[in-house]
Amino acid sequence: MIEVLVMAVALSMDAFAVSIGLGAKHSVQKRKLAFLAAAYFGVFQGVMPLIGYLGGQGVLGWVEAYAPWIAFALLLFIGGKMIYEALSEGIEEDIAQITQRVMLMLAIATSIDAMAAGFALTVMEVNPFISCLIIAVTTAIFSFAGVYIGDKSGTWLESKAELLGGVVLILIGFKMLM
Repeated sequence: MIEVLVMAVALSMDAFAVSIGLGAKHSVQKRKLAFLAAAYFGVFQGVMPLIGYLGGQGVLGWVEAYAPWIAFALLLFIGGKMIYEALSEGIEEDIAQITQRVMLMLAIATSIDAMAAGFALTVMEVNPFISCLIIAVTTAIFSFAGVYIGDKSGTWLESKAELLGGVVLILIGFKMLM
């Protein structure tokens, strides 16, 4: 279960980074923004791995011998993408007003990677529903805190969080091969 918690923290780093950016750039109604970020990012980050897990279960019989390699490749790709995004400019720069639609788009954008990571749950000996709940709650906590951290510290921590998440996912991928 430790692997799931580590994966949850790593997967939540992109939502955490976006939350920091939102908190740094939008100083009105912090509490509302923090709850919105926690709700949207937490729910989507919890549902998407479940979708990936269920999809992975459907094809696991065909690719069972290669499943650890596929999980490794997906985690390597996701981690590399997070590292790349950490080194480039974030989307929060262009957001003038936070609406439900904007939060929905951000939640989808930050959780697509979690769907691919959900496939990795098929090769781990864990309960997928509890794992996805842990991912959702972890992301909600990080997102809520991210808004306040962004308000206090600005955006300097934003890319570092995403970079750390990418490195951790790559390390989890390597561990799956062992």
